[in-house]
Amino acid sequence: MVIAIGVTLSGKKVVLGMVQTGSENASVCREFLESLIERGLRPDEGLLVVVDGAKGFHRAVRDVFGETSVIQRCRWHKLENVLQYLPVSKRAAMRRKLQAAYAQPTYEKAKSSLKRVRSELALMNQSAAKSLDEGLEETLALHRLGLAEELRLSFSTTNVIESIQAQIGRLTDHVDRYRTSDQKHRWVGTALLEIEPRLRRVRGMKHLPMLRAALQRELGITKRQAAA
Repeated sequence: MVIAIGVTLSGKKVVLGMVQTGSENASVCREFLESLIERGLRPDEGLLVVVDGAKGFHRAVRDVFGETSVIQRCRWHKLENVLQYLPVSKRAAMRRKLQAAYAQPTYEKAKSSLKRVRSELALMNQSAAKSLDEGLEETLALHRLGLAEELRLSFSTTNVIESIQAQIGRLTDHVDRYRTSDQKHRWVGTALLEIEPRLRRVRGMKHLPMLRAALQRELGITKRQAAA
């Protein structure tokens, strides 16, 4: 079950929709995102889309939202992908170095720090260095938007949706066999209806108007276009 969660300008978390699929392939994800627009989602004022490294979903976001979105790649997933190439004995030290680089307050400082870590990685394992290169710029989207510190806890990773999935699990994991796909939809949908009213607003919500303004500057969206 692929689930999309939105965050309003006031910081409220909203369940946008879900789709049952065998994998996160681009075709299914594209149709899913298009259905959100058909049901009322308006990307024209600019979206920050936080994703993991799934290539199909990434491509679907580009195809459907196009020039109205900025992608923030989950830093946690990026770190885990890089570290899996290293010996276990080297992972803790490299994790600290990567985390310190991402903790830099500005885009320029974070990018410079990551380049130094990348040089060290290249001496240890070329595959790890290439893994860091892939999608690196998207892991720095919040830095580029000037809100790395203000919204780090909410949007630098996929934690918002991961925590919701954990809550769904507590309500559905005891079901070990679904007789029909409709039954699975009903269980997950009911769980989401139960969870949604209790969801806390995102941390740093007072900075969300600044995020919208930064997105519109980055994407070249004028107020007239946004209101159209």
